[in-house]
Amino acid sequence: MNGRLKFAVVASSTCLVILLLFGAVRGRGAPAGDQPYTQLGVYTDVLSHIKADYVEEPDMKAVTAGAINGMLEALDPFASYLNADQYKQYQKERGTGKADVGLILARRLGYLTVVDALPGSAAAKAGLSTNDVIESINNIATRDMPLAFAEILLQGEPGSSIEMSVLTPRQADPQKMKLVRAPLVYPAVSAKLVTDEGPDAIGLISTATLQPGRVKDIAQKITDLEKQGAKRLMLDLRYCGLGPIDEGIALSNLFMDKGLITYSQGQKSARQDHSASSSKAITKLPLVVLVNRGTAGAAEVAAGALLDSKRAQLVGEPTYGDAAIRRAITMDDGSAVILSVAKYYTPSGKAIQDVHVTPNVLQSETTAIVENDDDPANGVNIPPAKPAGDEILKHGYETLRQLTNVQ
Repeated sequence: MNGRLKFAVVASSTCLVILLLFGAVRGRGAPAGDQPYTQLGVYTDVLSHIKADYVEEPDMKAVTAGAINGMLEALDPFASYLNADQYKQYQKERGTGKADVGLILARRLGYLTVVDALPGSAAAKAGLSTNDVIESINNIATRDMPLAFAEILLQGEPGSSIEMSVLTPRQADPQKMKLVRAPLVYPAVSAKLVTDEGPDAIGLISTATLQPGRVKDIAQKITDLEKQGAKRLMLDLRYCGLGPIDEGIALSNLFMDKGLITYSQGQKSARQDHSASSSKAITKLPLVVLVNRGTAGAAEVAAGALLDSKRAQLVGEPTYGDAAIRRAITMDDGSAVILSVAKYYTPSGKAIQDVHVTPNVLQSETTAIVENDDDPANGVNIPPAKPAGDEILKHGYETLRQLTNVQ
């Protein structure tokens, strides 16, 4: 079965979830107080027909788990439902600092998809890239596998290995690969002065993560570049998907001396604003920020703030869409749901997790045009492992040369 057919099978299997959510549509016409009961009635009706009329006796435990995971995926691709045993293992293993393969994951079409592969990690060396689909881990199918549990499976002792089956638009058939776990080493911030891109020297700063301490390093690089004669700055946040949101806020503040950076808000979480402090801003040089579909989390918060405040021009592709506060909510049977309880918004009021951050200068890393970025089966809008020429960087230079000094 080729990659496209597998995606078709995955898509068709979501019909159950659609039926379960049908109650939400029916409930709209009912009195407000009846809606939850209407939806529950539809769920119960569908479940009873599956049990009584399906071609063979179904595994109702698997059906229920699949329905829960499908419902969560429809709300939040980063949510997870863990049964009692899985949640115990999650609590035990989380934060133990074990070796890893360096993948940042989300969920699409029922399967685990790659947000990013940490540079230098086993996953990056194997060529894994944004929107690749993890079909199985150690021969365990990832279909309906809780995201948080998959992340635990990827961890282990240094030197141990895992086997994975991966679907990628770059290959027609699933690819088998073995990855060796190793302690994650986060790449250092890099910077250089570019003097052959116009009359003014450009300082180019690149970071693959926003782990704690990286913003401090970026600040030092900015200071060094200005001493070397930089008159304009370019910040490369492509494939930057790791780091706490606070680091994204701090990064924005290096360039902003006033204004709203971001705010968080949820159904039961009051709005919390994060504004720039003039004492933390260190430069007023013209700025261009490079982003792509691998830009996520803290880096998206920074990109959205700098764009909305008109402090920077954004060049590249729409970002991944992952900026939320998540919590584990335990159930009576010991299971748990890990769910977004609040989202981060750009200053203009856009929920990053819902609409991503879209650059004002759009430029793909390939010449392919996408119809549906959420469907890897299209086989488009996926950068090759080694694209010929860096078009986003090229357009970044062109955009930066057109900017005037910021006062």
